Amino acid sequence: MTLSPSLVPTIPFSDPVLIVALATVIFLVVPLLFEKLRVPGIIGLIVAGAAVGPHGFGLLLRDPTIILLGTVGLLYLMLMVGLELDLNEFNRYRNRSIVFGALSFAIPAAAGLAVGLGLGYSLLSALLVASAFASHTLLAFPIASRLGIVRNEAVTTALGGTILTDIMALLLLAVVANSAESGMSLGFWVRLAVPFIIYVAVVLWALPRLGRWFFRRVGEGGAEFVFVLASLFTVSYLAHSAGVEPIIGALLTGLALNRLIPAQGALMNRIHFVGNAVFIPFFLLSVGMLVNVRALTTAKAWTIAVALTAGVVVSKWLATWIAAKIFGYSGDEGWTMFGLSAPHAAGTLAIVLVGFEIGLLDETEVNGVVLMILVTCLAGPWAVARFGARVAERERARPYDADAAPRRILIPLANPKRAEGLMELAFAIRGGDSDEPLLPLTVAPEEGYATEAWVAEAEQMLSHAVHLAASAGVRAVPVTRVDGSVADGIVRGIAETRSTTVVIGWDGRRSGAFAIFGTVLDRLLEQTRQMMVVARLSHPLKLTSRLTVIVPPGLERHPGLAEALGVVHRIASDVGGSLSLLTVQAAPEPLVEAQRAARPAMSAEWRVADDWPSLLASLRESTRADDLTVLVSARRGGPAWHPRLRHLPEQVAESVSADFVALYPPDAVPTADAPGAAVNALAPDRVVDLETADYTQAYARMLASVLEPADARELAGTLVDAERRMTTEIRPGIALPHARIGGLPQPRVVLGVSRAGIRLPRAAHPVRLFVLLLSPEDHPEQHLRALAGIAQVIADPAVTAELLERYAPAHPLDWLRVAD
Repeated sequence: MTLSPSLVPTIPFSDPVLIVALATVIFLVVPLLFEKLRVPGIIGLIVAGAAVGPHGFGLLLRDPTIILLGTVGLLYLMLMVGLELDLNEFNRYRNRSIVFGALSFAIPAAAGLAVGLGLGYSLLSALLVASAFASHTLLAFPIASRLGIVRNEAVTTALGGTILTDIMALLLLAVVANSAESGMSLGFWVRLAVPFIIYVAVVLWALPRLGRWFFRRVGEGGAEFVFVLASLFTVSYLAHSAGVEPIIGALLTGLALNRLIPAQGALMNRIHFVGNAVFIPFFLLSVGMLVNVRALTTAKAWTIAVALTAGVVVSKWLATWIAAKIFGYSGDEGWTMFGLSAPHAAGTLAIVLVGFEIGLLDETEVNGVVLMILVTCLAGPWAVARFGARVAERERARPYDADAAPRRILIPLANPKRAEGLMELAFAIRGGDSDEPLLPLTVAPEEGYATEAWVAEAEQMLSHAVHLAASAGVRAVPVTRVDGSVADGIVRGIAETRSTTVVIGWDGRRSGAFAIFGTVLDRLLEQTRQMMVVARLSHPLKLTSRLTVIVPPGLERHPGLAEALGVVHRIASDVGGSLSLLTVQAAPEPLVEAQRAARPAMSAEWRVADDWPSLLASLRESTRADDLTVLVSARRGGPAWHPRLRHLPEQVAESVSADFVALYPPDAVPTADAPGAAVNALAPDRVVDLETADYTQAYARMLASVLEPADARELAGTLVDAERRMTTEIRPGIALPHARIGGLPQPRVVLGVSRAGIRLPRAAHPVRLFVLLLSPEDHPEQHLRALAGIAQVIADPAVTAELLERYAPAHPLDWLRVAD
């Protein structure tokens, strides 16, 4: 049997389907192989491009199709840089970014000029080399993004500095290219500067307004993504009219749309997926195809290539070393900055090709630059992968911060129209650094009262919530509770899921003369101590441009104020909005200090009203349609409570037509000896030394200390199944599995201790301490009280630290009690 001639490909491949097939196989296989070798996958794609390209095995030509896809990938990469840059952090460290950008331009440019003149080039040719030295491509940005260090101060400085560096390098190219043709005159400088200034101003002013108008009228879906693509390529093309390269337009597009695309939203997830899976790999493949080592056959060619490569690497390293020393960054952070600024790719190639076309550089210099591109494109990703991982590890190992505690967010859903807004708000509060799933909840009427229509609607709401979470790259675990009282069902859901925050909707109306919101919400405030976020939302959260935060006098005494301000800052950071705080009479210094200490760090404008009527009048006059008004309040009876707070949510909601959120900070967490009456102290036979790395065996051993073997095996299987569905990790290193079983006379608590730590399927950290709670099956209320008491004890960071440091397998922890 012989193959049809049409099935035997010719080399180089010309069939478009075969070309795409080979490219996608490379995208799939090569990064996996290189990651196995502990080499960044993007290096593998560059090497693969060199291997299959015209100067390697010749399987693919660098034809117009590859060039097109590579150009799209480069523009897409610059778009992602602009979108992911934390503008609040950039504004905070903008002076550092300006200094680093200046250093990263000036030192390599000076080195390039010296190398060019040393090799005997003319002044204009040497200036082109200087421009090529100064320019760099954020090729290693996807690695920094995957490591989760994009918001690190040093990385933010490097990303912000890149904007300045690349703009100056490409402007230097424009100066050299135009002066070679027409000379430098006053008219030349006017023709160069005026179109560029107008272009930047129009893009940064018009595109955000156009995007806000479009997003307000088009729901979440594919149209938003197409709008981003259309903006990217249109603005990039128009860069030619300003005399600069399209990559500047791509970067400006990302910056202009930055505040409209939340980091945790479905649209950003879609942008990341398409870029990382398709466009950026094509760019890396096309870069690899440029490599032609065979062209370096003479001593002159090697001299030029080595001089260019060494000059770039040394000058970029020197710029980052000086910046790191000035700003006090660690060695790992300095090397990460170097890895981000070292790669030279399309921008450098564009500069050299322009020089080649106008006769300032010859083929030898072009080949030398291509070798420089290869070396820097290999060195940069390697440095970010190696040293960026250390930066990420050090940030994870920082001392406990309440802001970094697990954020388990419960979202009670009752109205399908509010579900999308509440989920979007939960994404912002959760933050991108949390591994915790979101917990959408519905409360079903008691058996016999749930109609088929109710069940269908509840299923639709939960499935829609799960879909929204999946679109944003966030895991969601739907929860359903059956209860005759909606409030009681939500309270049970909070206790059983160990939620720390509740995000719930409100229609803006108060029911009852003495109510704050209405029956259900008031009962939740009375029966819970967790963070409560009550929201009236009418527009997509991503359209918010400013948060106006009302902080009543006396809130500085609230023990949960810091955590509440952290939530406000996370929302503002996610939507990219500014922050304005409003209070009455004066802003107490402790309140101002608490805002400055909140993370992520943000600058804020403080406004002070003479009295409450003045404050409400100011809200009515100054609130815009794209504002989010946040009232930080307090529960009745707490240290920060004032009778005025009972009517304030309704009054604020009536004063503003924009979206409104009432935020109730969590009350003080009880200390270790706070839970009510106690049961027997833990006996030594209930402290189990777990000398296993298998969590299924760990559960079996803990249960065997208090149950019959058959019962222990059966219950262990149940706990293992539950663990696979949702983690019982309540704090880093501590898990709280629990169950109700028949025939048990009273609650039992078993401590399982593992010095090495045991990995659970969905836990973020190895678990060193298991607190296993078993309760009688016929006493669910007793079980919930005991569960809440233990959870409150463990939630105290000081108790947790002491517990993990001083426990020993031979000694019972006799301070731990469960409620009767």
